[in-house]
This record gives sequence, C-alpha cells and structure tokens, in this order.
Amino acid sequence: MDAPSPAPPDGAEALLRRVLALCAPTRPGAGTREATAGPDVPAHRLEHALRWLDQPGHHLLGRDDPRYPPLLRETAGAPLALFVDGDPDLLWQPSVAIVGSRCASAGGREHARAFATALCGAGIAVTSGMAAGIDAAAHEGALAAPGGRTVAVLGTGPDLAYPPHLAGLRDRIAATGAVASEHPPGTPGRPWHFPARNRIIAGLALGTVVVEAALRSGALITARQAAEAGREVFAIPGSIHHPLARGCHRLIRDGAQLVEHPDEVLAGIAPLAGRLALSLSAADPPRTRIHTGHAGVRKGRRAGATDHDRLWNALGHDPIPMDVLVERTGLTPAALSPMLLAMELDGRVVVEHGRYSRSSAGGRPAGRCG
Repeated sequence: MDAPSPAPPDGAEALLRRVLALCAPTRPGAGTREATAGPDVPAHRLEHALRWLDQPGHHLLGRDDPRYPPLLRETAGAPLALFVDGDPDLLWQPSVAIVGSRCASAGGREHARAFATALCGAGIAVTSGMAAGIDAAAHEGALAAPGGRTVAVLGTGPDLAYPPHLAGLRDRIAATGAVASEHPPGTPGRPWHFPARNRIIAGLALGTVVVEAALRSGALITARQAAEAGREVFAIPGSIHHPLARGCHRLIRDGAQLVEHPDEVLAGIAPLAGRLALSLSAADPPRTRIHTGHAGVRKGRRAGATDHDRLWNALGHDPIPMDVLVERTGLTPAALSPMLLAMELDGRVVVEHGRYSRSSAGGRPAGRCG
C-alpha cells in the first residue's frame, strides 16, 4: 500500500479551525466559549498552530486520517484530531498504559520503571500521561530499554510540559517516541483537561496497569475507561497500610487482574493482541510499504507473498533490530509491530533487548520478556 497523499492545505486548515473552535477555553463560571467555529477562531491561535505544524516531526491526525490510531478510533469519545510531536506510526504499535499516583512512593516508581523496561524489551510500547510520579517513572523506564518506545498523552498542548520541570522528559519522548494531545499547541494545562486525556491513554493501549492509586485517583478513571473500551485492566497490590494501595485493591476486588510480574501483563493482553494483529493486517496500516532503495529486496519478493511471509523470511536465528526488519521487508514499524507481537505470543519469535529472532524452542510460553 502506497503512502496516503497528504491532506491539501485548505483541508488541513479547515480541520485545524474545527479543532481550535472545539478547544476554545471556557471562562470560569461561564457556560459559553470564548470563540466559536470557523472564521471566529482568533487569528493568532490559528497562526501559532500552523507555524507549529510547519516544523519537522509535527503532525495533525484527523479522525478520518488513515494514520489515526485504530484502537483509539473505535472507542467512545475518540478526539476529533490528535496533535503529534514525534512518530505518528508509534500510535499503531501495541502498547500498555502504565498509570498511577503523582505522589508515588519510591517503591511504586521503581515498579513502574521495571514494568516499563520489561514491556519495551518484549516489543510493547508504553503509554502514559507524563505526570509526576508513576507516569514519569514509566516513561523513564521505557526510554531506558534498548529500543524502547513510549507515548506521552498530554493535558496541555503538545509543545508544553505539565508540570514544567518535566520539559526535558517531554523532549526526549518526542525525539524517539511520540507526544500526543487533543489540544492545540500553546494550550496551558487546565484542571478538566487531565481527566479527559485519560480516555485517550486508555484508548491507545491494549491494557492498563495501575501501579499505585488512592481511592480518589485519576488512575482509577483511566482504568474504568479502559474496561469500558473492552481492554484489560491490571493492578499491582501493596500493603494494606499503604493509602496508595487502596485504589489498586479496589480494582482487584472489582475484577482487575492482580499482577506481580510483567510476564503476567503480556499473557493478559495476548488474546486482544492477536485480534489486533489480524485486524491491522487486514486494514493495511498507513504507509505499510516504504521505498528502501534496494532493488534486490524488491526482486526477492515472490508474487502473492503475504506480509507475514515476508516478515518470517526476514527473520533468522540471530537477533536483529527493527530497522533491519524494515529494510528487509519494506514494511514500516507500524505494520511489523503487531505481527511480531502475534508471533512472539505464539512462541515463534523471541524478543531480547529490542532485537527479534526465530524461536529455537518451538513454543515458548506467551508473555516471555527479553
């Protein structure tokens, strides 16, 4: 499948005007917006957003755009558009959300980092909200994994960090992963933005892991929205004397899976991951074919070969990184990731430190971490 044609400038601007109108701030205590649709959008806001989009690596994905993440599109309340700083294809990669308290304990932050590093080692991206505490620790753990990828969903514009001291983390995520927001560039954090952005975190992920949470916590909102979207919910238990364990214990009583190890998360998402791999293969992810410039690679493809065949033929018993698979198959990471995950869960592929190889055991248990 060839890369989709870019939206014409007037179409992109029309979408941007709609987004700006929908995201117009509401005056405290008032029931009307400061701006209405179309030409009433302030010119300076439109110009600021257009300047941001003109910069390399900045994208606006409308809900009808073929690059819009399919898992999110099928959820209730999917945003009209996403502003993305970084790799928009990463939003197609199978991911797990790791969320929890902003006032996390040292142990909770360590759990978040360890789970994130292990999940990325198994080829799963980590999604979170880049808040202080558990979210930041999860992103750090993902970035620490060789080849680890992470998605930050913000309650501000994609160019701002909240809290501000995490600006450096935002930049690191954008450089190797993706920073996404439904809010236009320059939008400051407002209290109602953060509960609303949780639906995007839940919608992008196959499952949500709650590490630490009080009984009244935004992480519990994310978990509820994940369950409503048909995704898996996991909770790490804690001491009965720890107030930030009580939200996790409530989730477990309500049916969330109790997990003590990342392997249990991988096993829990396996059925949904398999269905995702099949649906994405049938749906032709965006930019599924890329031009490698290697005529020999193209000549070596047999007519009628499926993408799964090409991937399997590209794999060997020596571990190789994703970029080599991209070169050998001519497929994008967005297309390869769900197929690799399905093969790993089927015991045919081993993932170690972000490198992939055929399994020599002939049937490893689902959920093996690299």
